[in-house]
Amino acid sequence: MLAGKYHEFDVLRESDLGWVLGLDGEEYMLHKGEAVAEPVVGEKVEAFLYYDSKKRLTATTKDTKITTEDFGWVTVAAVRPTLGIFVDIGISKEILIAPSDLPIFESLWPQVGDRLFCYLKESQSNYLFGVIARPQEFGSITQSAPMSINGKKIEGWVIRTGKIGTNIITEEGYLGFIHESERYEEPRLGQLVEGRVVRVKEDGEINVSLKAQKEVAILEDGDKVFEYLQERRGGMPIGDKSSAELIKKTFGLSKSAFKRALGKLMKEGKIYQEDGWTYLKEEETEV
Repeated sequence: MLAGKYHEFDVLRESDLGWVLGLDGEEYMLHKGEAVAEPVVGEKVEAFLYYDSKKRLTATTKDTKITTEDFGWVTVAAVRPTLGIFVDIGISKEILIAPSDLPIFESLWPQVGDRLFCYLKESQSNYLFGVIARPQEFGSITQSAPMSINGKKIEGWVIRTGKIGTNIITEEGYLGFIHESERYEEPRLGQLVEGRVVRVKEDGEINVSLKAQKEVAILEDGDKVFEYLQERRGGMPIGDKSSAELIKKTFGLSKSAFKRALGKLMKEGKIYQEDGWTYLKEEETEV
């Protein structure tokens, strides 16, 4: 199969549309808009073959980010719920990644601007489509993480989603795993996330948490409860004896995190509890 690869062509002749290239007795068009530099008739040129909108093999001398032989990073250019997503590989035609290669839930599909590590594949019906690399296929760009990054902030792109956890790879090439207990919600495929390294494993991979450290989390949770009380004019029928389900539904917090937040606000003299209710002290209530 010729599509999805670079080939060395003979430049046969020039036409009004561009240049006609020859390879193994067949001719292919290199349109003027697809030529980085004007080829010289009688010489050779390296070009990439792909299918145009009419499923004709056409050439480009632009640099492609991925081929049928090479993985690479591509950016999501468009999302079509019924079709899949389209990615920019560096040429004028965007490439489809089908729903069968994407998460089951559309909420976890990549969005415009997200990045994916992919390669190309040719279908039997004459078109090129993108295939997302599996974590074990990142070997060529991975690096072992040093122990010195333990506890440090780090950014990475989601390369696999999952109920149990999320796999990421960082700009440095460190493979990471985010356990479900270390995230507030499941990140989408291709999303750039920021977290903290909680463990560097012997094999050079890392465990990452997207949750704030406890001290920071208590501050954020306390602010969330305080703002909720202000919105309710200073009182709410929720306290440290309330059910975990009610607390989770109202604030998205575990009962233990909620109690820590209440303890912080009480220590600061901002709230008090009475008969199962929590109140802002009068001076804290917005008029």
